[in-house]
Amino acid sequence: MALLHTEHLDMRFGGLSALEDLNLAVPAGGLYGLIGPNGAGKTTVFNLISGFLKPTGGRIVWDGREISGEPPHRLADWGIARTFQNIRLFGELSVLENVLVGFHCRSRATWGEAVFRLPRYRREERDRRSRGLALLEEVGLAEAADQPAGKLPYGHQRRLEIARALATGPRCLLLDEPAAGLNPQETGDLIFFIRDIKDRYDLTILVIEHNLRLVMGLCQHLTVLDHGLTIAAGPTAEIRKNPEVIRAYLGK
Repeated sequence: MALLHTEHLDMRFGGLSALEDLNLAVPAGGLYGLIGPNGAGKTTVFNLISGFLKPTGGRIVWDGREISGEPPHRLADWGIARTFQNIRLFGELSVLENVLVGFHCRSRATWGEAVFRLPRYRREERDRRSRGLALLEEVGLAEAADQPAGKLPYGHQRRLEIARALATGPRCLLLDEPAAGLNPQETGDLIFFIRDIKDRYDLTILVIEHNLRLVMGLCQHLTVLDHGLTIAAGPTAEIRKNPEVIRAYLGK
């Protein structure tokens, strides 16, 4: 049974159809890819799943519960986290502070306990810092913990954004073009990194990516969009040879 699936999902902006009749099924523990040329509708799918948009048709189901139109903070509580194509770190905050932001949605201390720094808030603060440092160690950024996030090399900023998403305690991680701006060596490292965090954190991962090297080397199953329509879906080995996919990427 799919942990995350969509049924006849549509998204229109006025008279423009950005997505039409998407039926996507991501199994628990899967590493699934969503690919297509520019303007295919990939980021629209992520914005729908993560609550930034409300679909104009169809529905989104997460772990047996319909989540269409639910706000992002509630989806984070339920275990869905995402990154963005354009990195959205807090550049002036330290690397560790960026990760601590991710832990906020799991905090149980009240506003008043935080203001007056009561015992439960102080315990949570110590625990978050300890867990944040451990998480940075796992993603290879521990030595940069006190550096401003905006000063990190680009590839490390990508890792930090993923680390911040992991701090929310997700069951499903949505990665929006994680290889954007990376060189071939960094892309190869990223493939191993994503596989490692998937196994380490027992994640279900859905990836949007233009970089075919990454998705072909990483994902078990692919859905291909073109102008908002699904043109192919299946195991990666089959999609690699699909003539419609080749046409969409390379032209006739």
